[in-house]
Amino acid sequence: MIKVGIVGGTGYTGVELLRLLAVHPEAHVEVITSRSEEGVRVSDMYPNLRGHYDDLRFSVPDTQKLGACDVVFFATPHGVAHSMAAELLATGTRIIDLSADFRLRDADEWGRWYGQPHGAPDLLGEAVYGLPEVNREAIRGARLIAVPGCYPTATQLGFLPLLEAGIVDASRLIADCKSGVSGAGRGASVGSLLGEASESLKAYSVKGHRHLPEISQGLRLAAGGPIGLTFVPHLTPMIRGIHSTLYATLTDTGADLQALYEKRFANEPFVDVMPAGSHPETRSVRGANVCRLAVHRPQGGDQVVVLSVIDNLVKGASGQAVQNMNIALGLEETMGLAHPALMP
Repeated sequence: MIKVGIVGGTGYTGVELLRLLAVHPEAHVEVITSRSEEGVRVSDMYPNLRGHYDDLRFSVPDTQKLGACDVVFFATPHGVAHSMAAELLATGTRIIDLSADFRLRDADEWGRWYGQPHGAPDLLGEAVYGLPEVNREAIRGARLIAVPGCYPTATQLGFLPLLEAGIVDASRLIADCKSGVSGAGRGASVGSLLGEASESLKAYSVKGHRHLPEISQGLRLAAGGPIGLTFVPHLTPMIRGIHSTLYATLTDTGADLQALYEKRFANEPFVDVMPAGSHPETRSVRGANVCRLAVHRPQGGDQVVVLSVIDNLVKGASGQAVQNMNIALGLEETMGLAHPALMP
């Protein structure tokens, strides 16, 4: 049985991680930390977990206890994982980080976007970006895995086939993305209140969102060169889900786009390329570790429109983290993640 530790288990990604691991046949959560909730029983904070974690209590972070685990997940704000990573890795455990601390390869760029110096720049060379559909082989056996963000997951998966095939103008990519309010986290915020977010739709961070450099980094690798990306996120009045509408201009109008996508993701257990003409909905992935894609070419012109939907807390966070754990530890990749989405 795999011994699991979780640092920072009181947020939405933390409770989602607990939900998924509760039914994982090869994993057992031994330690979960929270300085503010020390001593509180997990099932008291999260009644949906009653009967699964009745003896597990939050504790203050302890490197010795966490280091005794086979894998430690960080479900924390940025800046926490990079302050503890080196000490934990020295114990022999693996780290799977759901925060942004190890996603960017450039420490200076990370500092510009996150407003503080990177705390472990010497580990960036070892950190593996945990998008299995791109880095599966590097994830196998990795000690330090950076789980992609939610917007970057939906956007990269949608653009990958086009850029890898070199059939679009990589300098003119547009990502128009919508997210539910859980993407903002569990902390109290006026903008996430029901009275503020309900019956409203708004764009934000048009000047530049923190996920922009992460998306651009991945798309540059896929394209094998520079890219130009306009990324505009929006807040929608729903709890879970991301819908990314992606635009690109074809340079090869003879390409069979449906066949291209079906071939690229034919062996990917958590990417579903839908039939031609489909319009995937966020509710079709609610609670599931899957990205559903549909590719369109309106009026047969040179514009490609890709629709990409995920659950931001599952394939966009905790589900992908468990997927990475399975790969890194040599387990069946789909273990504990094969359940269908919730409908309605």
